[in-house]
Amino acid sequence: MTRWLAALLTAAMASLTPAMSMAQGKIVIAHRGASGYLPEHSQAGKAMAHAMGADYIEQDLVMTRDNRLVVLHDLTLDQVSDVARVFPRRCRDDGRYYVIDFTLEEIRQLTLTERHEIEDGRPMPRFPGRFPPGMSTFRVSTFEEEIELIQGLNQSTGRTVGLYPEIKSPAFHRHAGRDISAAVLDVLQTYGYTRRSDRLYLQCFDPEELRRLRRELLPARGMDINLVQLMAKTAWETTMVYRGDKPVPYDFDWMLAPGAMETIAAYADGVGPWIGMIVTEGSPRGRLVFAPLVKEAHAAGLVVHPYTLRADMGHLPPYAADFETLLDIFLFQAGVDGVFTDFPDRAVNYLLRRPTP
Repeated sequence: MTRWLAALLTAAMASLTPAMSMAQGKIVIAHRGASGYLPEHSQAGKAMAHAMGADYIEQDLVMTRDNRLVVLHDLTLDQVSDVARVFPRRCRDDGRYYVIDFTLEEIRQLTLTERHEIEDGRPMPRFPGRFPPGMSTFRVSTFEEEIELIQGLNQSTGRTVGLYPEIKSPAFHRHAGRDISAAVLDVLQTYGYTRRSDRLYLQCFDPEELRRLRRELLPARGMDINLVQLMAKTAWETTMVYRGDKPVPYDFDWMLAPGAMETIAAYADGVGPWIGMIVTEGSPRGRLVFAPLVKEAHAAGLVVHPYTLRADMGHLPPYAADFETLLDIFLFQAGVDGVFTDFPDRAVNYLLRRPTP
């Protein structure tokens, strides 16, 4: 770790009180780590999120060719690594480099970078104000390595920061002959995450996989952990299911219909909606229009953890004057139980400074 990064982490730790967890009954979930400051899912970013006082740290999980779980948001490596430079002839016909086509040993040869697109042969960052692509050296971590980092920091700091892993695209993995959900549970059980009282939420967009987890995989292992149903817009086509050999977008529309939260409560403990499902897009500043989702979820006994609150220029909703106002809108006006954010320090500090009612 470079000296400047060590100093930054030390300063972040010094700015927080020892007991910030669950400030005002709300949780702060570090979205892919402290990704507003360091490359997403880098171990440096996870250590920084821990130091900044996050209550939970997120891990997106995908599988390698040799069945190892690695912490990456995408099924592909193109936008967060230098895979095209290291393995220029390993892309599929669609031009993408899939994690599942590489062994862990091969992925360890890659440099993890800030999220980017390639334009005219140059990496162009998705968030220009963040850590520059190609600067410093970061590596892809396994799920085990990330758990050990967080558990080690918990011991050395006296905190109990939790895990918030996501099983990515189980249908894709199953189509390739991999049972990613079983692999995730095996690792969690090995590291002692087996009960609902443990500091863990396991999330997934695929409701059929969550039902399978609740009804089959967890009971078979004697486990009973918190499950969260992620929610997306069908038009995003981010969650695919297979009809034969053809992947088709999953239809999420039913999750926004009356009675949906009661249906979800039969197999999950919480929901993770997109923020636009809580505050209606186009709401005028000062006259917000709230969807019924939070009230309906709470009535069904579900916690609500929306994604993703960002402070970057151009990514703040027009109805919020600043990032702290955005936090207030969701945590206290909408009444959600916690938020995913790329800026965990600002969310934690906001909660610590806010007067207790």
